[in-house]
Amino acid sequence: MEKHLVSTNFENGMASVAHINQHSVTMDTTADNGGTDSGPGPKRLMLASLAGCTGIDIVSILTKMKVNYSDLKIDTEATLTAEHPKIYDHVKITYTIRIDKEDDKPKMEKAVALSEDKYCGVMAMFRTFAKLERKIVFL
Repeated sequence: MEKHLVSTNFENGMASVAHINQHSVTMDTTADNGGTDSGPGPKRLMLASLAGCTGIDIVSILTKMKVNYSDLKIDTEATLTAEHPKIYDHVKITYTIRIDKEDDKPKMEKAVALSEDKYCGVMAMFRTFAKLERKIVFL
């Protein structure tokens, strides 16, 4: 069984640095929550992980399908519950992409479906606590 280890050290105030393999990620909170906004908050990093996970899948799938594309952007927008612990209960994922050939647009739709339904582990985790909505915008 594969294991992941992330070691997080608290620095100043609310700020912390997560050490992930050879990478460091600073996390903090806004000034109105006691931080200095020296890095993104942990919940927003979850959204970044979601976009990164599905994006890696899509790039891999489109490459295997030999689809020429550019300008791939993934926006994630989430709403938090009102009560503590505040969690995401709805997440909208908007995929924006330029596909060279009109005939390849269905392949992008298939790549998104495969990522969301089969490959993206972060998506599967999100699905356990939030309603997911998707939109594909072709440029």
